[in-house]
Amino acid sequence: MLAGLDPEQCTAVTAPAGPVCILAGAGTGKTRAITHRIAHRVLSGEIVARHVLAVTFTARAAAEMRARLAELGVGGVQARTFHAAALRQVRYFAPRLLDGRAMPELLESKARLITLAASRAGLRVDRTGARDLASEIEWAKSSLVEPAEYAVAAAKAMREPPYEPAKVAEVFAAYERVKRAGGVIDFEDMLRAAVWGIEEHADVAEQVRAQYRHFVVDEYQDVNPLQQRLLDAWLGGRDDLTVVGDASQTIYSFTGATSGYLIDFPRLRRGAVVVRLVRDYRSTPQVVGLANAVIRQARGAEARLRLELVGQRPAGPEPDLRIFPDEPSEAAAVAVRCKQLIAEGVPASEIAVLFRINAQSEAYEEALAAAEVPYVVQGAERFFDRAEIRQAMIALRAATRATPADAPVVPAVVEALAATGWQRDMPPSGGAARERWEALAALVTLAEGAASFADFVEDLQRRAAQQHAPTVEGVTLASLHSAKGLEWDAVFLVGLSDGTLPTTYAKTPEAVEEERRLLYVGVTRARQWLWLSYGQARSPGGRARRPCRFLPQFERGGGASSGGTAPLSRKPDRRRAQIVSCRVCGATLMSGADRKLGRCAGCPSDLDEELLERLREWRVRVAGVQKVPAYVVFTDATLVALAERQPSKPAELVAIAGIGPRKLGLYGEAVLALVGGASVDDLAPEKSSAT
Repeated sequence: MLAGLDPEQCTAVTAPAGPVCILAGAGTGKTRAITHRIAHRVLSGEIVARHVLAVTFTARAAAEMRARLAELGVGGVQARTFHAAALRQVRYFAPRLLDGRAMPELLESKARLITLAASRAGLRVDRTGARDLASEIEWAKSSLVEPAEYAVAAAKAMREPPYEPAKVAEVFAAYERVKRAGGVIDFEDMLRAAVWGIEEHADVAEQVRAQYRHFVVDEYQDVNPLQQRLLDAWLGGRDDLTVVGDASQTIYSFTGATSGYLIDFPRLRRGAVVVRLVRDYRSTPQVVGLANAVIRQARGAEARLRLELVGQRPAGPEPDLRIFPDEPSEAAAVAVRCKQLIAEGVPASEIAVLFRINAQSEAYEEALAAAEVPYVVQGAERFFDRAEIRQAMIALRAATRATPADAPVVPAVVEALAATGWQRDMPPSGGAARERWEALAALVTLAEGAASFADFVEDLQRRAAQQHAPTVEGVTLASLHSAKGLEWDAVFLVGLSDGTLPTTYAKTPEAVEEERRLLYVGVTRARQWLWLSYGQARSPGGRARRPCRFLPQFERGGGASSGGTAPLSRKPDRRRAQIVSCRVCGATLMSGADRKLGRCAGCPSDLDEELLERLREWRVRVAGVQKVPAYVVFTDATLVALAERQPSKPAELVAIAGIGPRKLGLYGEAVLALVGGASVDDLAPEKSSAT
């Protein structure tokens, strides 16, 4: 059980019975540590497998844990999600708790009952409104908040409910009544029923606690108050509990999850063993260095448990930071790079494009389709499959008949979308409503630059047809939230502009810090290649935007250092260098070497090898005459830039970074002659020696 484990993992595996807190950074082998801990204790005879309950947050994670335990020769351990474990117990004890009656039917979706409850509360809601009300009710019930307490609790938690808090509370109360009348329960009720069964029935508590004596909880930073209440009920005052978590990956507080239980674990559990796993086996040192740099600036309670990761893999390429004039050019460059990676042998399924909000996916769906790169959208519908987009397309097609050919396109689109209830300057509260608003706002952005309203609608229909092509395996398009727990060889983090990440809706220091952690999660998804980019405008010629404040490298025009640590300072350098764009992809060049070349290091080269050899020979001769090292004449990067860009006049020479007026005077004539085809021997001695 201990073979192949690092020292920190060994400490976690062999820790004595009792409270154990494993602080596990991204990619540090937490699943390996906890499965080996369980197996070590079972196979040594310390515990019995059937007495172990391991709780995870996804069915996929539970299945992986069971598979790993089976490989270690341990069967019989119950590895389940909170909901699956609670459902199993409630079903088993229902006849006893309900005097022989069957367990009520479990409600798969709240939407229908919430719509009915809203109607009874005098509120008419559509599907989007019902989804937002469902989210608020789930937050309240997970936070152990009753309908009468909702308004005060929401204000204290700085929630932004989709409707007036008092009205949400009224719908919440009506929903509970409708649900009881229908004889059904929801998922939160099921957790509460499991708690009630144990807390209020001594015989049930005795049987549950006799069955489960040793507990493991994964992703402990994501536990909500209701789940913690259930865990406490299972424990019944006992302390054989191992929790695993990473406060720096706390990104679900909007659902009621809190890292407070993880942060306070050592204080609340006397004698707790705390183990820190910091050796990162997933990502290259370069990716790890950037991740550390992002989270090093974190503030707040979670920052107290911040882990400094140490990369264990061989060195890889530096994170690629790119700035583009606008979002379409950013998306096009991402598609080109994805196609290059696939051509180089990287499976499409090992590439991901991650963004902050689902509405950002359209530009990348379009660009990948145009580049004939297969893709799949994870955790959300494809852009043109969304109900609000289908409705908008109908409204736009209908508006073509009444819109004059010379009408300004964007105002015409805004007016057509008003028929769907969308208002340009009024983003609503509520997650689902806001997501719907942002998707329709993305259509308005697409309209900018269109020649006419009819052309725009026709272009939309073409895009929709392209993006509906079926795919089996492809590049993953996903939001940062839905990427949690996953990893890929190559990750593109796109749209990293202030207002998107962090979102404009992050209005408190705590909310801004959660946005920083979201970026950290995105960075740590990458194993080998990491690309970070943003468009300076949403559309060509649009209003300029600032880069993501969590990446000062964008501000300074610098990237991660060769040592794998991104250079950050408390006060970013605000000096603005002259903007130099890649002549191949159009990205703003930030590193000195790239600026000399006039292109990104990863973009195709048009280097003249024969000219480069003549330039090198000439440099050797000049350096010999001047008795100086060759790089004093010109660096290797400058020679490569000359051989690629092949300047034909002095103005083009000085446009190359590293060639100023002095070097132009010393070497300009000779270099232009060499570029023009002269051999080194053809040059006059003074041209070769610059004497």
